[in-house]
Amino acid sequence: MRNKLFSFISWKDWWLQLYFVCSGMSSQIIQLDEFTQIHCWMPRAKSPDKHTLVLIHGYGANAMWQWHQQIRPLLLHFNLYIPDIVFFGKSYSTGSERSEFFQAQSVMKLMKHLGVSRFHLGGISYGGFVAYRLAHLYPETVQKVIIISSGVCMTPQDNHADFQTNDWRTVAEIFLPQNPDNLRALMKISMHKPPTTIPSFILQDVIDTMYTDQREQRIELLQQLVLGKEGAPPLPVLIQETLIIWGEHDRVFPLDLGHRLKRHLGDRAELIVLKDAGHAAQLENPYDFNNAIKMFLLESSL
Repeated sequence: MRNKLFSFISWKDWWLQLYFVCSGMSSQIIQLDEFTQIHCWMPRAKSPDKHTLVLIHGYGANAMWQWHQQIRPLLLHFNLYIPDIVFFGKSYSTGSERSEFFQAQSVMKLMKHLGVSRFHLGGISYGGFVAYRLAHLYPETVQKVIIISSGVCMTPQDNHADFQTNDWRTVAEIFLPQNPDNLRALMKISMHKPPTTIPSFILQDVIDTMYTDQREQRIELLQQLVLGKEGAPPLPVLIQETLIIWGEHDRVFPLDLGHRLKRHLGDRAELIVLKDAGHAAQLENPYDFNNAIKMFLLESSL
């Protein structure tokens, strides 16, 4: 991150930390092993009367920026655990593993370290890939599953159709922008109604703050993603009840992939499509998003 006299994004990051703390969350950094540490937000006072919900963020910003609209509405009903997955925020590893299997195993190690033996699990976008693997690997631990705007059912053909454009050569160039114009383009495909008046110096501040640290490792995460790659094993069918949430106007992972995942999982899955939302459905339509999660986890009996 570049040194600046003033960074609006760093100030907003500090404000989000204060918001999380004032909402009842605490922050810890857990050393999982000799290679890997994970930073996690967790309830300051865990309630034995509440279910536990783990939310895994997607590619891009850290967990605070992606889940701040969910903190207070969901913390009323759940013991929330919100980690920064490896190579985002304050989480990192000096090891060589980069696949979604590694990320899933790291989250599982974290929860065991914190003494949490059973939990509901949600993941958005890249975090959905991680959540899907985690739910499949540990069915005795993961209760209900929420997959949000995540192309876990994509094929190599989808990969090419969705991500190769005339303007960018690689997926990394799309999701790790290095200049304001590229960040504007990323916002355009990520949001149904992206802001149009953000000045370039603010966008450059976003890039310097969120997309510079651990950049090479994040590129390797995409390169070593197993799901959707040529020669990948068939996608397993989860045994857990699963809620699939998709933004109606998602341009990163089109809605067809949500319907495909619903067909793949069968009767134990439910698909909810959120109006007026793109890929970042939890930020663009947080009211309906939060209500869908509460209804599924507290009342649903598929």
